[in-house]
Amino acid sequence: MTMKLKVRATVIVFFVLALSVFYLAVSKFPLLYERTYRLSDVQVPGRRKVDGFDSPHVFTFRKRLNKSNYSSDNNISLEGENVRHEEERNETDLNAAEEKNGNGNNFPMKYESRNKYRRTNTENSVTNYTDPLVDKLVHFLQKSNGIKFNFDTALETSYSTFLRQLRKRGRRRGSSLPIFRTYNGGSHMSNWEKFQKGIHQYGLYLPEEPAIEDLMKDMTREPIVDIEQKEGGTQLKLIITYSDEGQALFKPMRYAREQETLPDHFYFVDFERHNAEIAAFHLDKILGFYRVPPTIGREVNLTSEIKRLADTKLRKTFFVSPAGNVCFHGSCSYYCDTSHAVCGHPVIIEGSFATFLPPDRIAPRKTWRNPWKRSYSKHRKAYWEVYDDLCSQVIEKPPYNTGRRLLDVIDTHIFDFLTGNMDRHHYETFNDFGNNTFLLHLDNGRGFGKANHDEMSILAPVYQCCLIRYSTFLKMTKLYLGPDKLSDLMRESMSSDSINPVLTDSHLNALDRRIAKIIRVIHDCIEQSPYTDVIVDDFF
Repeated sequence: MTMKLKVRATVIVFFVLALSVFYLAVSKFPLLYERTYRLSDVQVPGRRKVDGFDSPHVFTFRKRLNKSNYSSDNNISLEGENVRHEEERNETDLNAAEEKNGNGNNFPMKYESRNKYRRTNTENSVTNYTDPLVDKLVHFLQKSNGIKFNFDTALETSYSTFLRQLRKRGRRRGSSLPIFRTYNGGSHMSNWEKFQKGIHQYGLYLPEEPAIEDLMKDMTREPIVDIEQKEGGTQLKLIITYSDEGQALFKPMRYAREQETLPDHFYFVDFERHNAEIAAFHLDKILGFYRVPPTIGREVNLTSEIKRLADTKLRKTFFVSPAGNVCFHGSCSYYCDTSHAVCGHPVIIEGSFATFLPPDRIAPRKTWRNPWKRSYSKHRKAYWEVYDDLCSQVIEKPPYNTGRRLLDVIDTHIFDFLTGNMDRHHYETFNDFGNNTFLLHLDNGRGFGKANHDEMSILAPVYQCCLIRYSTFLKMTKLYLGPDKLSDLMRESMSSDSINPVLTDSHLNALDRRIAKIIRVIHDCIEQSPYTDVIVDDFF
């Protein structure tokens, strides 16, 4: 009997304990749930920190690159606010719009007349691109102000002469970097030193500077003496040191020139193209921006020039493929494994070499968030992709409310539209020049991926602000009218590169087609506003 009582007592005790545990679990569960999923406390699976803050977007490849390569935490470059605040506002606006419209991917636009610029299009490549509305605009501007828009005279002038005359009206060199103002390397100064010394407030170099051509020749033929893999980023990049102590960033060939970006691939998962980096330099020079560091193509031997100089960690990633080609993949966040290896034929591979800017310790640079940055999410769009009123917010905040900055951003997007680059999430400026300076056009490898597709959304700052710099508009119009076409100028400029042809004919023809579409956007803006408000002359 006593044994039965003990058993019963034990069962009752366990039962009471079980109820107590259950009660505690139920009563504490809401707190536990909140603690687990509060974004400010933990980083839940599928999220990455960007600029030190949790991102509200789902995981994407480019988030890791943003963290490793960029450090600015400005909200539209407004001091005192951070990235997370901007992203959370975007997310809230998008969610509200989805609830109101019932479809997060198809929002009505505020300005119906600009709707057509949100749609992209595909066309077959042709060699002659004209638009009657562009012709009408050219005629209207010349009739309205034949002095400022003297297109008849421009037609009789070569593009190089036209560009030279355009530079004279606003000719300025500006101050150089402080570190180089008193530096004198003497007669033995190397070409890369001359390039860095020549960087000034309004451009990386002057077009007539002979050291630029000499520097590009040096990068093509100087012996490589050291190799180091660049940290950060999603893709493989190497830091190359030459025998004259100059340095360049090497991006190896991933794609054949004829291989287009797959239609189902997001822009942020595409491989960077070495030939896009080279072509971007030549395009930047032709447009008279001078904001892309000198970049050349070169063939290297993976065995004698790369593996021999690599450290142990990088050397271990080399192997011979089943086809007998020497390959390596390095170490990075993504695309650095055997299935994404870089391979020679059998040991030779070509790549782009972009000369280094001065080290950050002597020429510090500030990183700014591009106001028209994309969301880098498979499921959400950025604010500007949904609404047309971002520009009215941007122009009220520094540094966009004064000076040249907004027009420089518009220049950058025109440049990116010509290359097809959708990946302009940040940009940089030199600290020593303050806000009255140019934007660096870096990381152009995701351009020239789709020859028959024109991504009109890249021009969002143009058609949302309805602004374009006077000198940029004249360049676009001159290239549209001819007789020198942009495709021909690019062909001639890139002909001296050691891996020429850099671009296929279809990509070169696309440049001419896109010139006409840029001016067409300006035509539609002028239909709504006086041309004096749309085409702004700031003498740059």
